[in-house]
Amino acid sequence: MTTTHWDPAQYLRFADERTRPLHDLLARVHTLPEPRTPTVLDIGCGPGNSTAVLRRRWPHAHLTGIDNSPDMLTTARTQGEPHARYLLADARTYDPAPDHPDLIVSNATLQWLNPDPTGPTTQHGHLYLLPTWTAALRPGGTLAFQVPGNFDAPSHTLLTELRRTPRWQRLLGREATRAGVHTPAEYLDTLTGADCTADVWETTYSTLLSGPDPVLEWVKGTALRPVLSRLTDPADRTAFLAEYGALLREAYPPAPHGTVFPFRRIFAVAVRN
Repeated sequence: MTTTHWDPAQYLRFADERTRPLHDLLARVHTLPEPRTPTVLDIGCGPGNSTAVLRRRWPHAHLTGIDNSPDMLTTARTQGEPHARYLLADARTYDPAPDHPDLIVSNATLQWLNPDPTGPTTQHGHLYLLPTWTAALRPGGTLAFQVPGNFDAPSHTLLTELRRTPRWQRLLGREATRAGVHTPAEYLDTLTGADCTADVWETTYSTLLSGPDPVLEWVKGTALRPVLSRLTDPADRTAFLAEYGALLREAYPPAPHGTVFPFRRIFAVAVRN
């Protein structure tokens, strides 16, 4: 099994654009219990940009960031929110129940989670996690998450097609089975069935990116990470990026004021009844 190596600096090149959906998500979260100090979990905290947003929203919270990348956690401790507690853990198996959280937030994480091969089901991807997380909440607590909904966009379909060409399939092997994301209706049904009052919606941001090959630079921080982790030969990596970059330039041509990159997101806020 090949491990995906994360590059915090590359991810944070578009920190404002990547964090904007989190601000919109948290705008739908009600005020947490007062005067008791709330407990907030940031599952999939990455380099701490989301944890820092949570700290600004709830300055006195007991705040914990959870991630499975040591590199991301190192950046989170030094450049994200240094006063949070951080745990190296797999979101698929992490048990939030002992923390009795008032709020669980997951910002652009669930799409990365393979089904747990030791779990009760692999058929429904990460949906099986949601009732576990909501059951861990205090009564009246909230689960809030957002995931990308652009897996049918050229940025992803072109990558899949290129990986399947003879040269790159020989070097990269078969793509790992990944949960991806589900429809808003599936999230709503799952969360409502977990005894929650749920609000699920979607938004497409028309993001204006600047600089040369901006869409390639964007996906280098996220969707392209598994490929770059497998391409250990610098010459192969350079060749792959050249091919993929050319495809992206055709799919996302520059406009007079930059390159328009449609960025669809799916949001859910669920309050435990």
